[in-house]
This record gives sequence, structure tokens and C-alpha cells, in this order.
Amino acid sequence: MQGMRVKLIAATDPDVFQDRLNRFIEGLSEETLIVDIKFSTAQAGSQTTYAALVQYKAVEAWQD
Repeated sequence: MQGMRVKLIAATDPDVFQDRLNRFIEGLSEETLIVDIKFSTAQAGSQTTYAALVQYKAVEAWQD
């Protein structure tokens, strides 16, 4: 699919993860469509890593 982009966002602190994800989404233009977001966690010892893969695409602006 032409023009499709992905962004991987990860952090070990859930608040930092949420902040990074929110900042990325807020930084997208209004002509950007979020197609999908996949979430996952991974455990390594006592540390949890939170990750999101955001799939998005720039689209043409709506014309009224």
C-alpha cells in the first residue's frame, strides 16, 4: 500500500510510554489517518517494556 508508514514507540515506564505515544499522535497532521495501533509488552526479569507500532498514512484533505 503506497504511502503507508509505521512508527515504533517503546519505553520501560508506562507513563513515559503513554507520553511518547500521545506526543507522536498529537504531532500528526490533520491529513494523517491512523490505520492501526498494535500494543505489546515484554518482560525481562523484573522489567516490563511497553511498545506500540503505529501504522498511519497521509491522505488528501476533505473538500466540501
